Amino acid sequence: MSVAPRSAPAISLVAHLRTFVRGTAGTGAAVAARTAGALLLSKLLALYGGPGGLTQLAQLQNLMALFGALPTDGVQLGATTYLAPLRPGSPRFGLWLGAAAWLIASLVGGAGLLLLLFGGPAWPAGRALVFAGAMLVITLQALVGVTLLVAGRRTGYVVLTTVLSALGPAAVAALLALGQPLSRVLLGYVVGQALTGGLALRLASRAGLLRGWPGRFWPSHVALRELTKFLLMALGNLLFGRVVEYAVRAYLMAHFAPSATDLWQAVVKLSDNYTLVAIAVLNTVFYPRLAALAAAPAEQRRYVGTVAGLLALVLAGGLGVLYVVRQPLLTWLFAPRLAAAAPLLAPQLLGDWAKFLSWVFQYTLLVRARPLAYLAMQAGGVMLYTSLLVNILPRLGLPGMVITHAVHYSLMLLISAAWFYFGQASGRQQ
Repeated sequence: MSVAPRSAPAISLVAHLRTFVRGTAGTGAAVAARTAGALLLSKLLALYGGPGGLTQLAQLQNLMALFGALPTDGVQLGATTYLAPLRPGSPRFGLWLGAAAWLIASLVGGAGLLLLLFGGPAWPAGRALVFAGAMLVITLQALVGVTLLVAGRRTGYVVLTTVLSALGPAAVAALLALGQPLSRVLLGYVVGQALTGGLALRLASRAGLLRGWPGRFWPSHVALRELTKFLLMALGNLLFGRVVEYAVRAYLMAHFAPSATDLWQAVVKLSDNYTLVAIAVLNTVFYPRLAALAAAPAEQRRYVGTVAGLLALVLAGGLGVLYVVRQPLLTWLFAPRLAAAAPLLAPQLLGDWAKFLSWVFQYTLLVRARPLAYLAMQAGGVMLYTSLLVNILPRLGLPGMVITHAVHYSLMLLISAAWFYFGQASGRQQ
C-alpha cells in the first residue's frame, strides 16, 4: 500500500524527462542549423564589417525582434495552444490558422507604417518598405514553421529552418564580397531570409495545412478574441523588454567608442547564439507539452519542476564549459581583437543561466492566458532592470551592463520560482 504513492510520481518523472529529451533531440537538426547560421553571420560581420559592425548587426536584429515580438511571442504561442488538439486541414484548424495569419499581417503592416513615419534619415521610404515587406514574409513563414510542428511534420520544419538559416548569411557574404556598404549588407540579410516564403507555402500545401484557402483566410471573431489574450502578454515583452534593449543599445552606441561597444557586443552575440537554442527548445518542445497538460494541473506542475531541474544542471555544465574556453572561443567565433571581452563573460553566463530558468516558470502564465499577471511580472522586471542600470552603469562603464544583467535575472529567477512554488499554491487554497 505504501509503495504505490511513491512510485507514481517517479514513473511520471521519468516519463516527463523522456518526453522532453526526445522532443529536444527531434528538433536538434533545426537548432543546429540556426546556431551555425548565427555563428557564421557574427563571424562575417566581426571580420569584414568594420568597427562597430557587430553592434550595428545587433541593432538591426533588435529592430527585427521589435517587428516580430507580437507575432512570435503572442500570436504564434496562441496559435500553438489552440491548434495542438485539432486535426490539420480541418475547418476549425483553418479558422485558427487564418486568424493567426491575418493578425500577424496586420501587426507587421502597422509596424512598417511606424518605421516609415518615424524611422528618420536612417530609414528612407524605399528601405523601410523593403524591410517591412521582408519581415512580413519572415513572420508568416515562422507561423508556418510552428504549424508544421503542431501537425507532426517535423521534417518539413527542419528543412524550412535550415534553408532560412543558410540564406541570411549567404546574402551577407555575397554583398560583403561585392563591397557593398554595411547598411545595404544588413538589409540584404533580412531580404535573404525572406526568400524562404515560397518554400514555406509549398511545405504547408504538401502537409494539407492550406486546404480550403483562401476561403478560410478571413478571420474568425472568436479566434481573434482568444489570440488577443496572448497578444496582450506579448505586448509586455515588447514594451518591457525589446524596446528597452533597443533604447539602451542606442544610448551605448552614442556614448561609447565602437571598439568598446564591440567588446560588450561580442559577449552578447555569443549569448544570443545559445539563447537561440534555448528559445527553440522551450517553444517547440516545452511549451506544446505544457499546453497539452492544461487539463491536468498537478501533472503540469510536475512537468515544469522536472524540466527546470534538468535544465539547471545541463545549463550549468554547458555554460561552465563556455567559460573555461572563453578566450579561444571569442577569437574563433569573432576576431582576435575581441578576445579582450573574456572578462565580461562570467556575469553574462550567470545572468543567462538564471534567465532561462526564470522563463520556464513564466511560461506557465502564458499557457494559462493570464495577461494581467504576466504583464505585471514584465513591468516589475523592467523597473528592476532600469533601476539597477542607472546605478551601476555610471560607476562601472560598459562592464556594468553584464553586471546588471546577472543581478537582474538572478532576482527575476527568485521571484518567478517563488511565485510558481508558493504564489500558485496560496491561490489554490483561497
